[in-house]
Amino acid sequence: MEISLQGRTAAVTGSTQGIGLAIATGLARAGARVVVNGRSEERCARAAEAVREAGADADVLAVAADVATAEGADVLVAAAPDVDVLVNNLGIFGAKPVLEVDDDEWRRYFEVNVLSAVRLTRAYLPRMIEQGWGRVQFICSDSAVVIPEEMVHYGMTKTALLAVSRGYAKAAAGTGVTVNAVIAGPTHTEGVEDFLAELVGDELPFDEAQREFMRKHRPQSLIQRLIEPDEIAHLCTYLASDLASATTGGALRVDGGYVDAILP
Repeated sequence: MEISLQGRTAAVTGSTQGIGLAIATGLARAGARVVVNGRSEERCARAAEAVREAGADADVLAVAADVATAEGADVLVAAAPDVDVLVNNLGIFGAKPVLEVDDDEWRRYFEVNVLSAVRLTRAYLPRMIEQGWGRVQFICSDSAVVIPEEMVHYGMTKTALLAVSRGYAKAAAGTGVTVNAVIAGPTHTEGVEDFLAELVGDELPFDEAQREFMRKHRPQSLIQRLIEPDEIAHLCTYLASDLASATTGGALRVDGGYVDAILP
C-alpha cells in the first residue's frame, strides 16, 4: 500500500512537538507540503527544520500564531489559504480535581481545545468542498470516551470534538471531503512526561514511572505501555490520503486498546 500526498498542502496545528510534530513529519514524508504551527516563532522554525530533515527536504511553511484566538486563526489562514488537509491537533491538558476547576479554566479549555478547531474548520472546509477534495481531522483522546477523574475538564473538550467532527462530516456529505476524529490513547510526549511526574512522582526513572502510571491510572490498556507519537501519525497520514476516501464521520481509535468497548 503506497500513500502519496504529492500536490497536497497540509496544516497541523500545535505541531512544534509531540503528536503534532509527528503528524507533520508523517505527512511530509508522504509528499505533502506541510504547514507547522505554534505560538513561538523560534519553536516553529525548529519544528520546520526537523520536518525537513525527516522528510528529505520537504516543503515546510512555519506559521507562528496562537490559533486558540480568532486573530491567530486569521494569521494562519492568511499565511496558508489553500489547505487540502487540516489536522486540528492543538490541545492542552492537566490534572485538577473537577470541583476546583473554575469558570475561567472551563472556558480556556473549551476555547483552546474545541473552538480553535471549529474556527479553522469553518475557514477551510468551504474551499475543500468547492474543489471536491479535502481532509479534516480532529485529534481526540480516549478521555473523550473514558472521562478521567483527574481531568474532567479536558475529557469534556475531547467529547465535544467527537460531536463537532461528526457534524462537519455531515456538512461535507457527498462532496469528496472526509472529516474524522482520531482517538489517541495515552501517548509518550514531553507534556505527558510532566503529567506522569505529577501523578506518580518524579523519583522513578521514566520506564518505571510509565509502568506505574499505566498500572494505576490506565490499567485497561491492552499494550500496557504509552503509545509513541509516530504510531498516531501513521493513522493520520493514511486518513489524509486518497486511500481513505470511504472513511468519514468516524471516530477511529489508535489507543492501544485502552477504551474497553468494541465501538468508541
